[in-house]
Amino acid sequence: MTIKHAAVISISVALMAGVSMLAAAERSAVVVAKADLKWKDMGNGITAAPVSGDMDKSTSRFFLKYPVGLVTPKHHHDANHYVTLVSGTITLTVDGKDHRLGPGSYFALTNKASHVAKVEGNEAAVFFIQAEGPWNVVMEK
Repeated sequence: MTIKHAAVISISVALMAGVSMLAAAERSAVVVAKADLKWKDMGNGITAAPVSGDMDKSTSRFFLKYPVGLVTPKHHHDANHYVTLVSGTITLTVDGKDHRLGPGSYFALTNKASHVAKVEGNEAAVFFIQAEGPWNVVMEK
């Protein structure tokens, strides 16, 4: 087994353990069908659909949709957040490095990491995000 495979397995086990602990702590199931998502306008064509928690006040899990052609200004979020790209393609720029990401890709932005996201192609980008605190957007100077 290569070091890369061992790392992937270790991370997967840790994530599963974390999800299990979250589920046990909440002591209930959260099931939201796509048709039941309640999308709200976040400005600039961006929409969000919360599935648990309160995006404005605490830890939350939500879908975020960027429209075709969107390029965000350089910004950060105060909350550490963990993201899976559900659909679409983006270029994520972090620390001056471009990362072209497609569906199923994962990234974590912690410690107020500044970044830029650009939606590529002709499909909106939909993300699933777990934020460890209130969700905000802080523009970089």
